[in-house]
Amino acid sequence: MATLQNPLKNWQVSRENIQYLGYDLQRPECILTESDGTVWAADARGGVVKLNHEEAQEIINPLKVSDFLPETIDKGTDSQRYIDAVGSLPNGICFDSNGDFIIANWGTNHLEKMTRDGKLTTVLTEIEGQPLGKTNFPLRDSKGRIWFTVTTRTEPWSDQINTRATDGYIALMDEKGVRIVADGFCGTNEIRFDDKEEWLYVVESSAWKISRMRAKPNGDLYGREVYGPSKLGGFPDGFAFDVFGNLWVTLIFTDELIAITPDGEVITLLDDSNPKTKKRLFDAYENRCVTPELLAATQGTICPWMASLSFGGADLKTVYLGSLRGTKIPYFNSPVAGQKMIHWR
Repeated sequence: MATLQNPLKNWQVSRENIQYLGYDLQRPECILTESDGTVWAADARGGVVKLNHEEAQEIINPLKVSDFLPETIDKGTDSQRYIDAVGSLPNGICFDSNGDFIIANWGTNHLEKMTRDGKLTTVLTEIEGQPLGKTNFPLRDSKGRIWFTVTTRTEPWSDQINTRATDGYIALMDEKGVRIVADGFCGTNEIRFDDKEEWLYVVESSAWKISRMRAKPNGDLYGREVYGPSKLGGFPDGFAFDVFGNLWVTLIFTDELIAITPDGEVITLLDDSNPKTKKRLFDAYENRCVTPELLAATQGTICPWMASLSFGGADLKTVYLGSLRGTKIPYFNSPVAGQKMIHWR
């Protein structure tokens, strides 16, 4: 039987073919797509922005500026606010079974729910008697359960990059309540299931690696192992599978897009890094002396602080890139379709 060739072999993103969606966005960290062409982006004003390719754009924000940003903070220093994690900063988002948003709020350290017309409620502020920590990313599974990650309980969060504290965890919210199902991660970020929900994959940003665990039907996780290289070439942040089984991964700060093939090979799909700032950051990382100022000085030009990716379009072959410092959403065509998120099925 002939072996199928990986569609990403000898393929890279052409800069000339990158287009942009939206304008004046604020910290569009996470992107959700729907089958009707609607695109949603998390927004640093406390809610989400709804977009389409007919240039329509609507912010759905339950908060006033004074609600999500304390008066003591300079409104003009967004980059510093993002680093300091001040005010309401919706980070990862997903749809619950009703189509409402579950929001991991990086600024408030809460897990929130927001309806599509902007009614916001706080779902969780603590777990097992302790504050949640830096809530990062939620994910719904086929049973309607909500899984979510907490990057660290270290304050300020940026210190964890140097300490490499393994205080990140994954929690599960189901009909029995909420509980931590796995911990000991180094900078927990996005999580994804394979199609059969047999494996849960997790980004460990500060350890520069992807891990995975087997999932039992009751939500217990076991058999943790590293997926792909034991150390990637940068800080992984967001990721998504395509239908061939490639795991696309964004490397934040240096703003690179890579893929880990089913064979474990790493392919570079887009490199928007600056060699000088990349070297400075990586030297500081190895010496455990990364500073917020050094992070702020490191970024690309296409999708500054590239944080995530999402497949969309009618054929799921349009790739949208999320970022922390961009004001619009880059997108391009892929030679292979993405895995269907649960809200597409």
